[in-house]
Amino acid sequence: MLWRYQVTGVDTVTLYFGDRIDIALVSRIQQAAEALRRRLHGRILDLVPSYTTLLIRYDLRLDDLASLTRDIADTLAELPQSGPGSHRSEVIEIPVFYHPSVGPDLAAVAKRAGLSPDQVIERHRAQEYNVFAIGFAPGFAYLGEVPAALATPRLATPRAKVPAGTLGIADTQTAIYPIDSPGGWNLIGRTPLRLFDPERAQPSLLTAGQRVRFRAIGQEEYLALGGRLDDMPWVSGERKGEQP
Repeated sequence: MLWRYQVTGVDTVTLYFGDRIDIALVSRIQQAAEALRRRLHGRILDLVPSYTTLLIRYDLRLDDLASLTRDIADTLAELPQSGPGSHRSEVIEIPVFYHPSVGPDLAAVAKRAGLSPDQVIERHRAQEYNVFAIGFAPGFAYLGEVPAALATPRLATPRAKVPAGTLGIADTQTAIYPIDSPGGWNLIGRTPLRLFDPERAQPSLLTAGQRVRFRAIGQEEYLALGGRLDDMPWVSGERKGEQP
């Protein structure tokens, strides 16, 4: 595995593995993160895998840069030279209520694609997605890639509030908002699951390198699983692209 490192903070080092987004590379970076977590347990405070990088925050009281990078090099050299895609992670299934009441941009995405809303739902849920990175907000997982017909640019004007659990599309990626936040993605549905819970041992439901499939559910199941319909600003009059 080819890599280089750069000091990016007082106690952080970023490893660079390439410059092109590729699921095989994301998988290898996840392997590297797992190996380093095991090898350097107690010395590393945080590991953040992303599209082509791995950020490492280490304990300055226990380590110096020279010994850390030496052990990183030894660990990465021991990784098996497996082929593309050989590191297959678990598949996480996420139930989604695809409906205009919780996904106000579903019709617009369908119109742009030349499809019916039902066809958009079918194509979106049939795809298996890879978690490329976590960012923007805690637990916000960038998933890719959506079928080409569903690729849709971000909204010209972001919404002031997107409720937690709302599923959106932006360009070739799809994601679920883990917390209430502003957002400019095209909203097509909502999950009753909590993508981020600071009280859990693992706060984020998704991590880089995992695979995700969506399961379409109806309103009854959505509500039975804890989904909400009373906290969506567009229901009370917000129009796409306008501030509430």
